[in-house]
Amino acid sequence: MKRVNLIINIVLVIAVGVLFVFHFAGKGKSKPLQTEEKFVENDGTEKGEIAYINIDTLMNNMDMFFDVRNQLIDKQKSSETELNSRSKDFEKEATDFQEKVRKGLVTRSRAQEMEQELYLEQQDIIGLKDKLSLELAEEEQVLNRQLIYYIIDYLKEYNIDNNYQFIISNSLAGPLLYASNKQDITNDVVKGINEKYAEERKKSKDK
Repeated sequence: MKRVNLIINIVLVIAVGVLFVFHFAGKGKSKPLQTEEKFVENDGTEKGEIAYINIDTLMNNMDMFFDVRNQLIDKQKSSETELNSRSKDFEKEATDFQEKVRKGLVTRSRAQEMEQELYLEQQDIIGLKDKLSLELAEEEQVLNRQLIYYIIDYLKEYNIDNNYQFIISNSLAGPLLYASNKQDITNDVVKGINEKYAEERKKSKDK
């Protein structure tokens, strides 16, 4: 479980460095990006051109994130169950083989055949492990992309009424070292994105 959480969080923090960039069409030339110093000096304005989201807070409160995480955990548990079952069967067969050889209950030629069969079974299990690991990794990538695009798509809707030029992510030890709390839209985004997701889930269940 810890591994799944870590992978999701790392991928999201890296991929959502700049969550959303909005260019105003038909409103003349865009103003040049202000330096951090000028941005702080103009902090008293009601609306700035830049807003930020605390990505850790968003992930810890985003309902879709927990659904995706649980989906990955279920997939991981299912894969582990399948692999453990095959491994236990193999261990039992290997133990039986060793016992028969020790007691002299099989001929030398039959022992060689059984040993080859066990070797092939062992290779199948290794192949299964690699296959399940690859499938899980691929599903992680797909679900991570779904999360990222869901956030970006929501921010496009959110920005229709808010008109930010940039919406960036902020996380501990991230590139954004300081920003005024007035530019923090995390709570608004958490509330709105969960409401949107809840509506979509309800519509999906009603079908």
